[in-house]
Amino acid sequence: MRILYLGVPLGARVLHDAGHPPVAAGFAPLDLPGRRWARRALRGALLLGSPRLGDRAVQHALASTRPDVVLSFFWPRRIPEPVLALAPAYGTHPSLLPRWRGPDPYYWAIREGDVETGVTLHRLEARYDTGPVVAQRRLPVGAEDTAWSLARKLDRPALALLVELVDRLAGRDVPSVTPQNHGCATEAPFPTPEQLALDWTRPAEVIARHVRAAAPEPGATALLGETEVEILAVAPTDARPPPGLRPAEAWRSEAGWAVRCGRGAVRLLALRRADDGEPVTPDALFADRA
Repeated sequence: MRILYLGVPLGARVLHDAGHPPVAAGFAPLDLPGRRWARRALRGALLLGSPRLGDRAVQHALASTRPDVVLSFFWPRRIPEPVLALAPAYGTHPSLLPRWRGPDPYYWAIREGDVETGVTLHRLEARYDTGPVVAQRRLPVGAEDTAWSLARKLDRPALALLVELVDRLAGRDVPSVTPQNHGCATEAPFPTPEQLALDWTRPAEVIARHVRAAAPEPGATALLGETEVEILAVAPTDARPPPGLRPAEAWRSEAGWAVRCGRGAVRLLALRRADDGEPVTPDALFADRA
């Protein structure tokens, strides 16, 4: 198979190691490791760093490699139709489409309390994440998963789907596809600053999910005392707040500093200042009440 690969270098390496080295590859973003390996291992292939796929010269160069298939793995931009038209095009998405279409499905799956997520291999179309589904792999969302840990868990099954696809295509076995139910689609945009702000009137378990969903970047935000912070880790606690304490107000429990929620409370485990990103302890924040 003559593969045109677009995405992070890891995907090209997995395809190469499975016996399917790309004949052309566009890598982005450029700050990820693997490009030096690609220059050594993919000699003779057309290698482009963050190419502008809408540029006609780039499209002509890619077309000259005569790809049999276009594969995308975490390509960060829309792939224009002239590139998609070069060959049948497939990509993976880290959710069970049509649920959580968009760039940040990890955040929304955890924040909304999904107990299961997964990866989807689908045909690429002009609109993001709307193409018919080829295959899916399901994984549970762990009770301690953060956005980062969930992303790492989904990499391996997504890459396995790509390799299985190329194995089938190489054997002239074109997989069937299932159209998505667009009426059931949910969107997963990058969260806005307003969405990242904690609503302390919500129950403790919801607050804890929100914090995990935003960790480690960009972090859920809150005003504690007089300081705006990004909260990276909390834990629901059975500690009872003092009488009269309102949601968003903190007290020192036997287990450490905790914040009253709409129902229950959470213990503060890891924080950083919002203005400079420096770690800060609850003791430092509430020094006047220690």
